Amino acid sequence: MSMKLIRYLTAILIAVILLRVDAYAQTGQAADTGRVFELKDLEEIVFKNHPIVKQASLLSDAAKATVLQSLGYFDPALKASFGRKLFGSTEYYNNWGSELKVPLYIAGADLKVGYDRNVGTYTNPETRTNTDGLSAVGISIPLGQGLLIDARRSTLWQAKAMVAYAEADKVKQINSVWYAAVKDYWNWYYTYREYTLIKEGVDLALKRFEAVSRQTLMGDKPPIDSVEASITVQDRQLQLAKSTVEMQNAMLVLSNHLWNEQGTPLELPTNAVPQPVNENITLPGNAVLDTLLGQASQQHPELVKLRAKGTQLDIERRYRQEVMKPKINISGSLISSRRNFNSYVPDYYDFNWSNYKVGIEFAFPLFLRAERGKLREVKIKQQQLNYDLQQSGREIGNDITKSYNSLTAYKSQLSVQIQSINNQQVLLSGELQKFDLGESTLFLINSRESKLIDMKIKRESMISGYQKTLAELYYKAGIRQNQANL
Repeated sequence: MSMKLIRYLTAILIAVILLRVDAYAQTGQAADTGRVFELKDLEEIVFKNHPIVKQASLLSDAAKATVLQSLGYFDPALKASFGRKLFGSTEYYNNWGSELKVPLYIAGADLKVGYDRNVGTYTNPETRTNTDGLSAVGISIPLGQGLLIDARRSTLWQAKAMVAYAEADKVKQINSVWYAAVKDYWNWYYTYREYTLIKEGVDLALKRFEAVSRQTLMGDKPPIDSVEASITVQDRQLQLAKSTVEMQNAMLVLSNHLWNEQGTPLELPTNAVPQPVNENITLPGNAVLDTLLGQASQQHPELVKLRAKGTQLDIERRYRQEVMKPKINISGSLISSRRNFNSYVPDYYDFNWSNYKVGIEFAFPLFLRAERGKLREVKIKQQQLNYDLQQSGREIGNDITKSYNSLTAYKSQLSVQIQSINNQQVLLSGELQKFDLGESTLFLINSRESKLIDMKIKRESMISGYQKTLAELYYKAGIRQNQANL
């Protein structure tokens, strides 16, 4: 045996050893077995601990706080005042006034209970009372502006309308968080499956390289086949390295949605694997599409928000129409010198229709330019909102149908892809038989095997795309898949 041949065979043996070590060093980075991290596990963590989900839950609480604030306009109010002036031996005045005002929800009226005691040498005769003072029970009612709706009722009703707006906004934000998490989950699924298939390809290429090398040493195969096999191993190792990084990055992105109860971010375990998926997927029927379209037209968060805004604008319009009426406020009180009900007070000093005070207030702007301008502005906003509601409803319906059409396309494409994989597997098996008989080449085997791996990776891409589109279908309908009553 010549020295040249010996050096050549030695180089082949060294290459075998190096490739074995290098291949297993790279493929051994991920464990073959791991804990399955299912989509329902992700759902439990996201809806329990995700900061944005918790933040969205505060929207309805903030809206209810606004309602409580608006109810403050109907809180009873107690006020009192005292003033006295004494100079020398003269008491100029000694005035005490107190009033309990109870706003009434109906008709914009105010119920008033008061007590006044105004005495002194220089006290205004109009307000002077006897030393016992005077009690009064009365009411103030708007007969014109403010009878049907006033500022405080308008504020309260609009605040209540915005509770529905806040609830819809909360649902929209939570759905957005979940949709993003689902997409990241299925992206991780694809990168994991791609990594697994490429790793299997590396193992197959390495075993074939070892077999061909042994046959080369025995003189059964030409040395060029060993070179061909080694190139295939190295090419697939490069693919595996790239796929490993993509899978690790996908795991990091998915970890963005993982938090514990204390608000500490969590990391997806390195040995975690996504749930398996049956390649024979079941397409939702047309009845599901019709149901989703019907539910979306009534319950979609975006439409609910627009309708709540419409309710708010309608209340504002009613209020602006009300302020165009003239102000006609009347007030009346029955007066008595009684301060308690234990002592006797003559009838002509007690509460009766002969002891009273009344008042009337009238005001009306002559041109109403400010009021008419504000009313016109509100009506324009209502028209804009109606157009927005029409367009949004149409876009939502079309988006749902578009997602469903994409699902149908994925279903048909996946069926064809599965058939193609089966056919490619038959071709590869036949090529291996021909190679064993010496009628084929290693180049053809590697080409058909690489083609088969690429086709399987494309199948996993379709499965991942189908699952993403399925989540998109329900997201476009404004609900989550596990919430759909279908």
